[in-house]
Amino acid sequence: MLSLLLVVSSGRMTPATVVRRFPYSSPYWPVLSNSLLRRILPGLTVSALGDGMAVVAVSWLALQLASPGQRGLWVAIAVAAYTVPSVVGTLVFGRVLGGRNGAQLAGWDATLRAGTLAAIPVAYLFGALSLGLYVTLLAVSSLLHSWGSAGRYTLIAEVLPVRDHLAGNAVLGIIAEMATIGGPPLAGLLISWGGAIWVIAIDAATFAVLALTYRLAVPAAAADRPAPAQTGASRTAGFGVIRRNRSLLGLLTLSFGFFFLFGPVYVALPLYITDELHASATLLGTYYMAFGAGALVGGLTVGYLRRWPLWVVTIGIVVGFGLTMLPLGLGAPVSLSLLSFAIGGAVWAPYMPTSMALFQRSTTAANRPQVLAANGAVTVVAVPAGTMLGGPLVIALGANETLLFCAIAIIAFGVIATGFTVLHRLAPPVDDTERE
Repeated sequence: MLSLLLVVSSGRMTPATVVRRFPYSSPYWPVLSNSLLRRILPGLTVSALGDGMAVVAVSWLALQLASPGQRGLWVAIAVAAYTVPSVVGTLVFGRVLGGRNGAQLAGWDATLRAGTLAAIPVAYLFGALSLGLYVTLLAVSSLLHSWGSAGRYTLIAEVLPVRDHLAGNAVLGIIAEMATIGGPPLAGLLISWGGAIWVIAIDAATFAVLALTYRLAVPAAAADRPAPAQTGASRTAGFGVIRRNRSLLGLLTLSFGFFFLFGPVYVALPLYITDELHASATLLGTYYMAFGAGALVGGLTVGYLRRWPLWVVTIGIVVGFGLTMLPLGLGAPVSLSLLSFAIGGAVWAPYMPTSMALFQRSTTAANRPQVLAANGAVTVVAVPAGTMLGGPLVIALGANETLLFCAIAIIAFGVIATGFTVLHRLAPPVDDTERE
């Protein structure tokens, strides 16, 4: 929309011309009008909403099942089990899944999640759901998570030309941000009505819808045809490609460091609000809602960045996000820090689409799924690892000081990344040896 207003103000188009050309002039039109993607996107939206609800339900059910003295421990274990085992899945299934296409990878992940999550309410109804079984089922459900994420972005690269990859990635990000805003409040209502167990059942049903969507929307011939793969590819083939490609290794390091340094915020922000501002959980929810709303706005602008140098944008996001965290770390008034946190969400949102576009451009059809899965396996543990660091940091520094430390560390990390990019000439996103 902003680009349309600029075109009109320049005098090159009249408002009537702009109206006639919209939405065809939008960078998102090739994505939304793609015959395959427009059949898959509704299923992705439904599943994302279910996952947004699961963010609340997974921890809440752990609270209900655990004894009072062990609630914190089991909540942490349950939340970790819902994501971290994907690292194991990336390694264990590398040889089997490395040569598969995007639809297959995403569809199998959805199928596994649907089946294992559905087993949780079934076990509950039969009175057999223990904490051990609950965590085990959550862990199994997440084994293909990195491959499912790799499949979605691989599918974008398979069906869209390079110029539309960024917009395609942005659409996936927008769906996720909308689910982050709408999912948790909806989960709260459903939990108060029927309990967390039924929210997990709904989440399982949404993954079943997604699995069925992939099965019905993707033509059978395309779904069954593996992507070209290298003969004898190892389980760690994706990590090997990243290790040999200087640009990919630098990008993976940037992503891990960025997410890791943000992790302590999840510990420091609630404690800052309760202990230093003496406010309730309502204010914490307001901060997260402001961040989510900003991220949604930021996600909508991503498609218009396609002519910008993506390495510059990606590193600039890291530095810019650190700057938006400064008011919170400096103890600014709530109104100012809320506004800054919302701007931070807008700055944060383009990071995943731009970084994934760089990965898509720097890989071939043969190694793309393995590389994207390896990237997902590493980045998925970054935020939890940073969150674990948050506890000792808050004890040593204090909540407000930890927020300030995170802001300064993220800025410094982005500046260092800029220096390495210049010194080692990482700016060209495609290694000549990896060009398609």
